[in-house]
Amino acid sequence: MTSGPRPVTIDLGDAQRVSGLLQAPADARACYVLAHGAAAGMAHPFMASVAAGLAERGVATLRYQFPYMERGSKRPDIPELAHAVAGGKSFGGRMTSQAQAAAPLPGVRGIAFLGFPLHPPERPSSERGRHLLDVQVPMLFLQGARDELAHLELLQPLVERLGARATLKLFADADHSFHVPARAGRKDAEVRVEMLDALAGWIDSVIRPTP
Repeated sequence: MTSGPRPVTIDLGDAQRVSGLLQAPADARACYVLAHGAAAGMAHPFMASVAAGLAERGVATLRYQFPYMERGSKRPDIPELAHAVAGGKSFGGRMTSQAQAAAPLPGVRGIAFLGFPLHPPERPSSERGRHLLDVQVPMLFLQGARDELAHLELLQPLVERLGARATLKLFADADHSFHVPARAGRKDAEVRVEMLDALAGWIDSVIRPTP
């Protein structure tokens, strides 16, 4: 049985602090720093379920609030404030990769996207993914096949351009929130288990020492 999240305070410098939640099983072999999406904070049920699921798989997580969310603002921070993260849901993952593209983040072995937001709904474009060409660490894209923020005809060619450092894992019938319709014949919880297994396995692959 794993313990629940522990509240922490993260000092950003310049008199800025944000809240965080550290969930660390006793036998943790890695830590995934998990950034939230644009409209929901670190305590959102999706974030909590990812943290709990990874803890069950021996991976610790550190969730935190972006400064704008801590202030109660609706306007996201600029990418420079997203330093020292290693992936996240939607907006959080994109901010991570922008920071990594600008300057490699110390100690980051890879970036995992839980639904990369390639473009706004109904405005397909690959412009938001251009910076990924400058990211030199391994990247994992966990994407719903029905994600309205990442049309596959745009995402798949982008991942192919990234070469061996990028892995794309698709979830049939799932949308941007990894929700599946009733006709899919499976439940959201089953998709979540599949996603967490894929994420934990990928984390193991990037932290494994090179022979």
